[in-house]
Amino acid sequence: MTTVTVGAADFERTVMENDLVLVDFWASWCGPCRQFAPVFDKASEQHGDVVFAKVDTEAEAQLAQAAQITSIPTLMAFKKGQLVYREAGALPATALEQLITAVKDLDLEAALAEQEAEQAAQQDQQG
Repeated sequence: MTTVTVGAADFERTVMENDLVLVDFWASWCGPCRQFAPVFDKASEQHGDVVFAKVDTEAEAQLAQAAQITSIPTLMAFKKGQLVYREAGALPATALEQLITAVKDLDLEAALAEQEAEQAAQQDQQG
């Protein structure tokens, strides 16, 4: 699969209707974005079971603001509609491959249960 361009009109649908989605927030004037683009594109060709989406932060400024993008490139990974990774900076190919493997292997239900337990423990400590 190749990368797809998404915007405000189809961002949520893309994230919610696909099991695994990687989103690259980028801009044409951004040097690190231009360096990361071929890495992202190559990974998209190797992982047909993952949606590789690109958001042009210049054309989609409101979406970038809503996603709280303050530095580009920013990479987000969604699994079953849940944000499971968010990091600014261009990843080398090996790190991107490790991330994809980790997201594929992530037990989302267990991770969400663990997160809820941690939040409950924090509330108990505060209360």
